[in-house]
Amino acid sequence: MKFYVYIVECADKSLYVGCTNDLVKRIKQHNESTWGAHYTKIRRPVELKYSETFDNLKDARRREREIKGWRREKKLGLIK
Repeated sequence: MKFYVYIVECADKSLYVGCTNDLVKRIKQHNESTWGAHYTKIRRPVELKYSETFDNLKDARRREREIKGWRREKKLGLIK
């Protein structure tokens, strides 16, 4: 199983960082589901801007925490 760390851009131009084992399904949830991340639910639609693939959840979660700790400018640099 693969795991993904991703960055989406919300309608208000804010960035959200997350982790999942099904990237397509998770982006769909961010845009359509009534449950899940409240942050993106009130800022729809979201658009996938970046993702990384990992072989295990531990490494993916570690990377997610790292990116979440960055300032916006550094996240935008990673996206580009």
